[in-house]
Amino acid sequence: MRLTRYFMPVLRENPAEAQIVSHRLMLRAGMIKQNAAGIYSWLPLGFRVLRRIEAIVHEEQQRAGHIPMLMPTVQPADLWRESGRYDDYGEEMLRITDRQGRDMLYGPTNEEMISDIFRSHVGSYKDLPLTLYHIQWKFRDEMRPRFGVMRGREFYMKDGYNFDLTKEDALHAYNRHLVSYLRTYERMGLQAIPMRADGGPIGGDYTHEFLVLAETGESEVFYDSMVTDLTFGDRDIDYDDVAQCRSILEEFTNLYARTDETHDVAVFEGVPEERRRSARGIEVGQIFYFGTKYSEPMGATVQGPDGKSVPVHMGSHGIGVSRLLGAIIEASHDDKGIIWPEGVTPFHCGIVNLKQGDNDADAACEALYAALTAEGLDPLYDDRDERAGGKFATMDLIGLPWRITVGPRGLKNGVVELTSRRTGESEELTPDEAVKKVAGIYGGHGGTKHVEMMKQRAFHTYI
Repeated sequence: MRLTRYFMPVLRENPAEAQIVSHRLMLRAGMIKQNAAGIYSWLPLGFRVLRRIEAIVHEEQQRAGHIPMLMPTVQPADLWRESGRYDDYGEEMLRITDRQGRDMLYGPTNEEMISDIFRSHVGSYKDLPLTLYHIQWKFRDEMRPRFGVMRGREFYMKDGYNFDLTKEDALHAYNRHLVSYLRTYERMGLQAIPMRADGGPIGGDYTHEFLVLAETGESEVFYDSMVTDLTFGDRDIDYDDVAQCRSILEEFTNLYARTDETHDVAVFEGVPEERRRSARGIEVGQIFYFGTKYSEPMGATVQGPDGKSVPVHMGSHGIGVSRLLGAIIEASHDDKGIIWPEGVTPFHCGIVNLKQGDNDADAACEALYAALTAEGLDPLYDDRDERAGGKFATMDLIGLPWRITVGPRGLKNGVVELTSRRTGESEELTPDEAVKKVAGIYGGHGGTKHVEMMKQRAFHTYI
């Protein structure tokens, strides 16, 4: 993409209404625009990152054997009356009435609707296990929406639901989701710690929240410092292997890590004093096992092996897709702007032309742009007639991981400058070497084919 043809309304000054880093930087980088309290338009740059994150979530869910679908944003109130939650959910639910006088609501979650789908189409234990999920907009009428996309009223969320014959099967689904979430977050450059949490209005005896440590987190958390040394890495996982999934869950949850709602002082004092930590955390996901809480009142049953009808065991699993943008920025920024991890960056590399209009510099930038594109990458070429300092400030603000700087002086020596946004380190390379290095960073040993597949995954719809 050429910056002169792109819509990216960058702000020079910090917006007065932005209270935290991620909100401030998303507004300054032209990623979002507030339309109402807690409701935002996603401008092109923000939308690209949103799609990158969504693509990773889709890929890891399907890797774990989960099936994508799509449910509507508006739901009939009668389904919620069946489960008993219509009156219990509270004022966060946006209740509406259609022109026929029917009570409707803008969905804050989908347990009732997915139960209705299941009971309409599944009748035998032979159809189990089954996990369905979707990524859809939700609405919760927060009393005090703040912190930008971190606590908006309208938000983009992945929610999935498993249906199993027995509690043991459902707990394997729970473990499987925890494993898939660990892989998902690490691919985004995040360390999201699973912490024992409270079930809230969704309910459930087994539940873990995934929290990213940050000063602006809405939750107080308590943990054993050794939990921050755990990494999932590039493990080869068989999601059908019950023992393997349980082992990983135990590895990541045996150490003390709890939110303030479930914090147990007596248990925490059993952690060696030098390893006890308290901090703030940003919730980016949560998983639940709630047994037959919804299947019993809503008649989500199957015929068991003995021919008798039994309610299925269920669980739900959510990832805050739009909230993740704020969490990533809170965890990865400096005083100049955002620092995107490679897995979610809106553009893989920036090209800065230090002397727009110079024939040699223009030609070199065009060649770099074409070569990076041929490698399956999405470069952002700053071809504006702007001072070098302004171009560098823009690139630092929007946080692309890599920048190639092209100027007449370097070209006389046959080199360009490749700079890492994260470290600030630069090296002089020939244009061909710079392209190969950037392509190698994203493609690894898979080369161009791997990078092209990554690009396709980031922008194709998963169905």
